[in-house]
Amino acid sequence: MRVFAVLGLSVLALTACSKKDDKVAAATGDAAPAAGNAPVPGPMAAPKRKPGLWSQTVSSDGSSQTMKLCLDAATEAKLSVWGGQATADMCAKNTFVRTPTGFTFDSACDMGAAGKITTKGVGTGNFDTRYEIKATSVTTGSSMAQANGPHEMTITGTWEGACPAGMKPGDMSLPGGVTMNINDIAAMKK
Repeated sequence: MRVFAVLGLSVLALTACSKKDDKVAAATGDAAPAAGNAPVPGPMAAPKRKPGLWSQTVSSDGSSQTMKLCLDAATEAKLSVWGGQATADMCAKNTFVRTPTGFTFDSACDMGAAGKITTKGVGTGNFDTRYEIKATSVTTGSSMAQANGPHEMTITGTWEGACPAGMKPGDMSLPGGVTMNINDIAAMKK
C-alpha cells in the first residue's frame, strides 16, 4: 500500500501541470507530429492518449500494479498520462522536450501537504497504441513520511480498443475488482 501511495504522489508530480504546456503549444503552433512523420527535437506539449480502453501497468520501488482505464478526450484533457490533478500554479517547472525517440520531461511541483516533488524522465511510444514512461522523482516535506525520498517508476500503457459496455469515461478498474471514476474524484476536490 505504501508503494502505491508514494506512486500516486509521483504520478501527480510527473507533469501535473500539463494544461500550462498545452497553452504554450497552442500559442506556438507546436503539436504532436502526424502519424508517419519523424518527430522534430524541441519543446512540445504533453502527449495525449487515444480515447478508449487502456491497460496501464505502474511499477515502482519493486512492486507493480495493472489497471484498466476508460478514456475519452474530455477525461484525457483533465487527467493526461501525467496525473493532471494539480493546477498550473502548483508547478514552478514543467517542460517537455521532443527527442528523436520520444520526449523528456522535467517538473517541480509543490503539492502542499503531499510535499514538493521534482520529477525527471523519458517517454517513448506513440500514445495511440502503446507508451512507456520511465521517471525518477524526489519528494521532500510530505506529511506521509514514507513518501519522502527518491522513487523510480515505470509506466507502460497499451490501448485495447473501445471501452466495453458498462464502463464510462474516467472509470478505472483496479486489481481485486475495485472500480472508481477519476472524474468523480476530481469533482469532489473542487
